[in-house]
Amino acid sequence: KGEFSLAQDLQISMREAKAYIEDYLGSFPSVREYMKNVVEKAKENGYVTTLFGRRRALPELSASNFQLRAFGERAALNTPIQGTAADIIKLAMVKVYNRLEKEGLRARLILQVHDELIVEAPLEEQEQAGRILKEEMEQAFIMQVPLAVDMHAGASWFEAK
Repeated sequence: KGEFSLAQDLQISMREAKAYIEDYLGSFPSVREYMKNVVEKAKENGYVTTLFGRRRALPELSASNFQLRAFGERAALNTPIQGTAADIIKLAMVKVYNRLEKEGLRARLILQVHDELIVEAPLEEQEQAGRILKEEMEQAFIMQVPLAVDMHAGASWFEAK
């Protein structure tokens, strides 16, 4: 988040938000270095990629308009992270769908919302479908830091939250 968004979210002044960000980046200098490198590489290449190699072109990085360039820099920083998360959830969707089919369950993947997958299952399949959902999401893409998945069940999406 930038200063403006952080200030709004935390209901603090822009000065306080800037101080929070600077404190954070001061505590984790490798994060600042990563951010700098991602933007520089994006400017050189004209695009960024996700861990899976999916590209996002960023013509805004060479715009003469400052606001457009700033947007391009934010997109350069967000895309590798958010885009990789999107790639992972898509992999998880395929794995969950295939596993439910393979197991011969009537449970069905019905909805994806950000990092959530919603499965509709008969009550007698709830436990097995939940176990499959959790396993396949956690194993969708193996990284150094394991993916942790919370699974909730209920008669409705509201009840499961």
